[in-house]
Parts: sequence; structure tokens; C-alpha cells
Amino acid sequence: MTRVVVVDDQTLVRQGIVTLLELAGVEVVGQADDGAAALDVIEQQEPDVVLLDLRMPRHDGIWTLERLRERACAVPALILTTFDDDTLVLDALRAGARGYLLKDVTVEQLARAVRTLADGGTLIAPSITDRLLRAIQDAPAPVGAESPVAIQELTGRELEVLRLMAEGYSNREIAAALNLADGTVKNHVSTILLKLAARDRTNAVLRALRDGLLR
Repeated sequence: MTRVVVVDDQTLVRQGIVTLLELAGVEVVGQADDGAAALDVIEQQEPDVVLLDLRMPRHDGIWTLERLRERACAVPALILTTFDDDTLVLDALRAGARGYLLKDVTVEQLARAVRTLADGGTLIAPSITDRLLRAIQDAPAPVGAESPVAIQELTGRELEVLRLMAEGYSNREIAAALNLADGTVKNHVSTILLKLAARDRTNAVLRALRDGLLR
């Protein structure tokens, strides 16, 4: 069973999320109402995923993500928020979030997202991904900006894997979708990260969106 810590400053909202996750078969092993408390709970419980609100008093979600990164904590963070703002999305992803969902998702979508992150995948709400893609495609390149990665640098198979990564598929799900061995997918992901000079899967997807590889 996937083990989760839920961080949200609104008690009623947090308790509601906990109840819904448990009904969906996700084990909630801890709760916190701000970033500082979250760090203590995460250290004690070592969850598979932390479900994190962005806007909280005292220490917010971005602060929490930055502290987790400083501590080299590998627990994947899924942002669950009401704020549908491109700047906040990018700030959260740059700070290390592996997923970003809005609070209008269904219980099934939330549970699937939690399990996807626990399995090594990433997941961003499709509406947000589409909007960011359009914004990146429409924006003029800044003077002196780095040249985008040429599409031919990725093989056809690597592009297939990259597109599934952008849709939030885990390595296991990619392997099943493309009829490949898990180890083969892992090698493709490592090669994609290397070719895109990306530190992780989320960063690779962002670079691919920027460079038009997912059109």
C-alpha cells in the first residue's frame, strides 16, 4: 500500500483529503499544517509520497520543496492546490515537485497520481501542461538564449518514451504501453535525461516542452 503524508493548513480540507485517500486504498501515515511540521513528519514516517499544498502560512509549499531538496530527501512531492497559475506551477517544478494537480480532481485521479509518483513517474494536470506548451510555443526566444535541442538527437523510440513521461507514466507503465522490458525503459529514460541535460524526469519534460519536442 502506498504511504502518504498530507500537508495542508486547512484542517477540514486536510481531513477530507485523508478520508478520501484512505477510501481509495492509500495509507496516510502523517499530516501537517505547514512546511516546518511537514519536514518533521516526513523524516519520521519516510512516506512514499508527500501531498503538498502551496499556499500556507509561515512556511509554504515552495519553502518545503526547497528544504527537502537541501536535505537530499528523495520523497516525491505532489502539489495539490487551488492555484492555477503558470508562475506557481513553474516555481514548484523548479523547486523539485514531481506532480501538480488542482483540487477539482476526482478521488480516482488523485489516487492514481499518488501511485504514479510512488512508482517513479511524474504527473501534471493535462490542462496545465497544454497551457504551458502553448505559452512556450508562442513566446519568442530571448536574445542570446541557448539553441533548443534538435529533435533528431532523440531517436523515435526515445520520443515515444518522452511523450509518455510527459503524460505521467511510470517506467513500468511505459514498458507495458510500448511492450518493452523495464530495464530497456530505464535505459531510454537515462539516455533522454543525458541528451536533454536534465537532472530528473520533470526537468526533462519541461525542457522538451520548451524546445518543441512534444508537439
